[in-house]
Amino acid sequence: MTISGRVNPKRTLEHQGIKGAAAVHYNYPEPVLVEAAVTRGEGHLGNGGAFLCTTGKFTGRSPKDKFVVRTATTENTIWWENNAPMTPEAWATLKADMLAHAKGQELFVQDLYAGADPAHRVDVRVVTELAWHNLFIRHLLRRPDRAELDTFEPDWTIVNLPSFRADPARHGCRTDTVIALNFDEKTVLIANTAYAGENKKSVFTILNYLLPEKGVMPMHCSANHAIGNPEDTAVFFGLSGTGKTTLSADPSRILIGDDEHGWSETGTFNFEGGCYAKTINLSAEAEPEIYGTTRRFATVIENMVWNPETLELDFEDNSLTDNMRCAYPLEYISNASATGMGGLPKNVVMLTCDAFGVLPPIARLTPAQAMYHFLSGFTSKTPGTERGVTEPTPTFSTCFGAPFMPRRPEVYGKLLQQKIAETGASCWLVNTGWTGGKHGTGRRMPIKATRALLTAALDGSLNKAQFRKDPNFGFEVPVDVPGVDSQLLNPRETWTDKGAYDAQAQVLVGMFSKNFGQYVAHIDDDVRAAAIG
Repeated sequence: MTISGRVNPKRTLEHQGIKGAAAVHYNYPEPVLVEAAVTRGEGHLGNGGAFLCTTGKFTGRSPKDKFVVRTATTENTIWWENNAPMTPEAWATLKADMLAHAKGQELFVQDLYAGADPAHRVDVRVVTELAWHNLFIRHLLRRPDRAELDTFEPDWTIVNLPSFRADPARHGCRTDTVIALNFDEKTVLIANTAYAGENKKSVFTILNYLLPEKGVMPMHCSANHAIGNPEDTAVFFGLSGTGKTTLSADPSRILIGDDEHGWSETGTFNFEGGCYAKTINLSAEAEPEIYGTTRRFATVIENMVWNPETLELDFEDNSLTDNMRCAYPLEYISNASATGMGGLPKNVVMLTCDAFGVLPPIARLTPAQAMYHFLSGFTSKTPGTERGVTEPTPTFSTCFGAPFMPRRPEVYGKLLQQKIAETGASCWLVNTGWTGGKHGTGRRMPIKATRALLTAALDGSLNKAQFRKDPNFGFEVPVDVPGVDSQLLNPRETWTDKGAYDAQAQVLVGMFSKNFGQYVAHIDDDVRAAAIG
């Protein structure tokens, strides 16, 4: 077996029971990984040195193929209605078969960590058969100092073998694709999918399980803070496609991160070291910083169409998927935080993509309403993010990230409510979805208006505006905001057919009420009183 790269000699793969590989490459830097990926035919070198690749059949996550091993440790701590169980016996067989499959292969290893706050850091070893997967995760997680690698001791190990096909009868899974987490063995196994997002979301799931026991709120959110004032921090909850990455990349503020953060007793910290941004319809005018990364060296361009002669990317061609993406290190964003840390959140923003065209572009929430909407997690799944989603689909994804929540939602909801109560943070619901009609008849909320409303919310001026009480949801909506069409602030007025709006609003209210019924027995009276319907 050939071994190359820097690694703790006492913690090689063989010491972890992964034996018989033809070659193992540890902690290669970006240039070497790009060269290896191109040489191995995994993709192409693009303009500026970006790496262009496709992921085949799987261009989004496979949440129905995700499993947690059911043991005495997890029996009473996992939300089993949301996490499919796998028996220890099936796990053992799956692991043995996957490690046997790895024999004779060339493997790439990255020793990384999640969590910018040293008090809450989790060290992760990622083992991949694709060089570009190693490049991807090197961008998305945080890199230890080179000297640290000599003594690196991983807390968790992820093994990702896209060429391995699972057997449902033998491995206790649903299909030949599987993502399995074992909290006792601290190992994740990923098979038969080349979609790179499974790697990072597995780490997020791990942190979502571990951190609440330490009093830390794990959040599916982006975050930024005022220039020169980390204490003025804002967090933006939301599912993929709601604008977390776009809206947090504000040139007038410092970007902490675009997707996954923790809220500890001392402040906000990024779990990751990079960004994984959607690129469909990305423009240099609206999102110059993100657009610029698509021509930077080693940026991973995933599932985009390009001109074979000029290598120019087509940001509008969604023939491969709507979920086209780019992955890059945070330092590629000029105003990114060097530390990945900020203060306690002063503003909590919940982003929703309302395909019904009912919700206003912004609303102010009481703490109880904030917990209600956090537990509800209403949005629309956008095309391509998950397999089978081809048009905006209204959905409730509790905590704005149900696929990544191993514990019951009330655990996270109560943590958030406690944190808001302790800090007095202002809470906002922002609709980046449709206005003037539902999907198909209305139009997307103008991003210029959304940015203006968020700027007013974050600088404190919006709290001084005149508000009205929304008759359907009970939250407060501003009546007039400088730079924003006042008609837009009242979504009913944007509809030509006011009766159709009223009918659609009642449908949505009914959906909220029905969905929230599952939490009523687990929540406090103030949140129950904030429920609508």
